[in-house]
Amino acid sequence: MAKTSLLRPLAVAAAGAVLMATGAAHAVAAEQGTAAAPAADVAGVLAALQATTAAGAPGAFAVIRDHGAQEDTRSVATGLANLDGTPMNSSWRFRVGSNSKMFTAVLVMQLVEEGRIDLDRPLREYLPAGTLPEGWTMTGRQVMEHRAGIYDHTNDLLEQAGEETTSAFEARIRSTVYDPRDLVALSVKHGVQYTPGSRYSYSNTDFVLLGLAIENLTGQPYAEVLNERIIQPLHLRKTSFVVPDQAIQGAHVTGYLTNDDRSKPLLDSTESNGSWVWSAGAVISDAEDLDRFLTALVAGSNGGLVSDASVQQMAAVLPTPTAKVSYGLGFRRISLSCGDVYGHGGIVQGFQTQSFTALDGHRSVVVFANASNNGAVTQGLMNTLEPAFCGKKPTVAPRSAFAPRADTQGTGAPGAPGARLTAQVPVVDDTRI
Repeated sequence: MAKTSLLRPLAVAAAGAVLMATGAAHAVAAEQGTAAAPAADVAGVLAALQATTAAGAPGAFAVIRDHGAQEDTRSVATGLANLDGTPMNSSWRFRVGSNSKMFTAVLVMQLVEEGRIDLDRPLREYLPAGTLPEGWTMTGRQVMEHRAGIYDHTNDLLEQAGEETTSAFEARIRSTVYDPRDLVALSVKHGVQYTPGSRYSYSNTDFVLLGLAIENLTGQPYAEVLNERIIQPLHLRKTSFVVPDQAIQGAHVTGYLTNDDRSKPLLDSTESNGSWVWSAGAVISDAEDLDRFLTALVAGSNGGLVSDASVQQMAAVLPTPTAKVSYGLGFRRISLSCGDVYGHGGIVQGFQTQSFTALDGHRSVVVFANASNNGAVTQGLMNTLEPAFCGKKPTVAPRSAFAPRADTQGTGAPGAPGARLTAQVPVVDDTRI
């Protein structure tokens, strides 16, 4: 397969930006078509990343991969991988947060294909006895769609009155090891929040329950199932699930938790055991592996993970309260100006990631920043998706001196001739995990 170099490194500096492009070929992408797509607006992506670091993240990057007859990769990075002064590196590992939900969803769909679970039966039938109370009839499908009425246990762990985020992290997250059944018990004590199926409400407990169902049906620990069914077959060399170990092995980005009191310094939150979100958010990976996973997933039967029918079910999204954002079976859809993209986001202390692909697999985008608890950082990352997938927008001069148009991408002064006219992608609802 041909390889093409698109860009040369422009700079490598502690606080500067790096733009790199290399050819890449993945076996799972070889079957993908060559659907035409707008050329990525690398300058627009860089501008959004720079806004992300200006908002408080030490560093950020985007990796854009085109698949088809010719495979191309563009990597854009700015800022620092750690506060010791190391430039951001887009090939290093990080915690992917709720991107983990896509991995869990794939494992569930594999069990569906094997006839071991019916998504339209109550999920409690596939859980260890006593996990959910009698009378909790929410189905596996409702749980995967975040429409089950199950309270999110992370609310109890993160939002104790009078405590700062960093204090809560040190007290209850970094070193405390939770049994997943105890996480469910935290949720159950709040009761069913609404009639299952009647509305959408994001809950990490949903995907902890799915992890427990996977273990119960296979008789294996979640980590083993993940390794045997996804990590090994796709040769994801930098992907792991190591709960309750706290360290990230190998070269990795340092994550920083922003204090609620912005006058206090960032907290190095890299080491954390991950048990508090377990199968909902504790996977460790890198941009290349996330691309490989997403590309295999949307390839359906050709990708080796799930069937075409399973992909169609996962991508059969329903609306959420956030404009342009819908949710399916562990799969989020964001509607951009050039079409819909599918994937997930993930925010876990010190790390933010958005991983999306076109459903035909022609392009995937992974964007990352190493700071959390900062909405402006989250918005900056979301703003990379439009230029990465849809390319450069036409430049339009203002209609008159009395009717300037805003430059929502920060790439030109408001109302200035040539200012880009790109709307922001809304921040989605998993801003804490």
